[in-house]
Amino acid sequence: MLLRVDTVTGPLGLLEPAAFWLGTERITVLDIVDRWPAADYTYFKVSTNDQASYILRHDSRQDCWELTLFKSPGQAV
Repeated sequence: MLLRVDTVTGPLGLLEPAAFWLGTERITVLDIVDRWPAADYTYFKVSTNDQASYILRHDSRQDCWELTLFKSPGQAV
């Protein structure tokens, strides 16, 4: 799912998600729990104001963000 993401520049000078939009709902990123680079993407595991966990994928070449995982509050891993 492609996303509209509000970003900030992180401590390493790279874009990091600050918030993203699911339809008309703005989800605020409270914490970047983890991040890891892959060959063509950077992944961000984030905790949010809706108490869910998400993994967002950023393609810096195309400046495109995608939602790759959603875990609702209380859902087992």
